[in-house]
Amino acid sequence: MEPTRRDLLAMLAATMLPLPQAAFAQTHVLPVNTPGLDHLDVIVPDVEKTAKFYMGLFKTTLHAQPFQGAQRYFILLGPLPENRVVGYLAIGASRGRGTYIGHFCTSIREWRRDSAAIFTELKQKVSAAGFGEFKTGGGIGGIFQDPDGVEIQFLPSPDTLVTAAVPSDLVPSGQGLVTPLHVDSALVRVTNLKKALEYYRILYGKESHRDAKGARFDFQNGSRLLLEAANYAYGTSQARIVRFGIRVQPFDRAAAATTIAALGGKVLADEKGAMRLQDVDGNELELAYG
Repeated sequence: MEPTRRDLLAMLAATMLPLPQAAFAQTHVLPVNTPGLDHLDVIVPDVEKTAKFYMGLFKTTLHAQPFQGAQRYFILLGPLPENRVVGYLAIGASRGRGTYIGHFCTSIREWRRDSAAIFTELKQKVSAAGFGEFKTGGGIGGIFQDPDGVEIQFLPSPDTLVTAAVPSDLVPSGQGLVTPLHVDSALVRVTNLKKALEYYRILYGKESHRDAKGARFDFQNGSRLLLEAANYAYGTSQARIVRFGIRVQPFDRAAAATTIAALGGKVLADEKGAMRLQDVDGNELELAYG
């Protein structure tokens, strides 16, 4: 008797080797593979005044580049090696946009290879989580916003000082009292902690700590991203980067307090291994020394 069509299909299936499971696995690029925070920026009306404040505080060198009709200054958080891998604080002109801490950057391993895949997966997951359309300016330095409008930047790891930045003679180098080491933290105020955690988990995975007031993401390079639930008292609930921290070598805190005041800043607190202060523009930062 000749085999039926069903028999032939069964015989064909028996001769086919099963494909390995890995062939069907989807490669995910989120959460991102990041060492952690690499740089931040402050947006101010008078970039020269702000650069002078930080150079009076930090024992470091200053670089600058022309940018959109003004100078953009870079306070280096360590010596500049030949490969230009160094943390930094960027100072940009506000051009009428007020005074604020602009963005924080987490560098991404294999960013050049994976950037398109990261943004594709981000769009899918952000949309699926109900955050609406994910938008980015694109380019090698992808800047985008969290649901509250706080700016985040991804750059290749290791992060490097932009090649257009050259040493500046605005002020002498190495005159400050405090030796900076690297970015320590960024504190972000969010309007809804539960929703913000859903978003930041997409980017960075599970938080290291959470309580009713906020959450913390610890990174491999020792830096931290801190989320703070907004206080809903009138006029105080604006979502933004509230404060940044710079890890520094131990220093003479009494002398530093005197210098900060002379430069136009203000010491707010000095406890638990960190001196918290306002710079000459009112932006808040911590010198983490503990």
